[in-house]
Amino acid sequence: MLLSYLFVLAPGAGAGQTPQRSQSSLEGAKSEVEKLIAASGAELVGVAVYDAETKQTLLVNERESFHAASTMKLPVMMEVFRRADRKRIPLNEPVEVKNKFYSIIDGSEYRLNRDDDSDQEIYDRIGQSMTVIALVDRMINWSSNLATNLLIEKVKAENVTEMMRELGAKDIQVLRGVEDPKAFQAGKNNTTTAYDLMLLLRLIAEKKFLNGRVCEKMVEILSSQRFNDGIPAGLPAATRVAHKTGNITKHNHDAAIVYAPGRKPYVLVVLTKGIAEQKRSARLIADISRVVYQAVAR
Repeated sequence: MLLSYLFVLAPGAGAGQTPQRSQSSLEGAKSEVEKLIAASGAELVGVAVYDAETKQTLLVNERESFHAASTMKLPVMMEVFRRADRKRIPLNEPVEVKNKFYSIIDGSEYRLNRDDDSDQEIYDRIGQSMTVIALVDRMINWSSNLATNLLIEKVKAENVTEMMRELGAKDIQVLRGVEDPKAFQAGKNNTTTAYDLMLLLRLIAEKKFLNGRVCEKMVEILSSQRFNDGIPAGLPAATRVAHKTGNITKHNHDAAIVYAPGRKPYVLVVLTKGIAEQKRSARLIADISRVVYQAVAR
């Protein structure tokens, strides 16, 4: 069983349906979020919020599809833990670190560019071994492309997408590893929606994916994220945030579980497209984060 038990999104809503929107503090914040989006000049922004305390949501363009960038590393991590839970992949299993991968288009060989990877240190370990759990840590916290491709070779992209469907995430697509040039040219990209990422993080936040121990471990990993200029930048200092970022040209994303003090956590996902300067898109994400925090934590 992937889920420890069946959860309900909202009265009358199934796992793959958009929850009903109720009047709430979050609903009151929606107009502020929409104003920020309109003023940003972005081509498209998707926002999805789920509050575990009140079961309420805030949704803007939540079903619009975006290039997933590195947010696809969240479902890859979940598939790794699923296989470990089923005793198919020990988390302490050694994996050879190599830089040789094969295109999903024609099987031709390609390599990753160290200078384009946010985690360059791992390239010094080529020819050595790292454990599966160490690769997961590099993939999430340093957004290592090399670690991601090594893990996708282990779990297979099609299995990740299959698991997404089983969890009710109907639109997210994990087709391939990172930096497959022929796949990119053919338009075969990993994609996601704000809604689907919200769904995944809700499962983790409410400890409904596999079991509580696994969810706690994933939250621990996500809480050590090294890139914090998005959602965390809009929050009071020392607020715990378990999140995964992602960015490529004119795309900047952040997907988080936020642990505001004295209450249950909430999930916030912000996906942006069309802002060329990453500092500007990060500021937009932080501003949306601030509005949502003020709405739920007051």
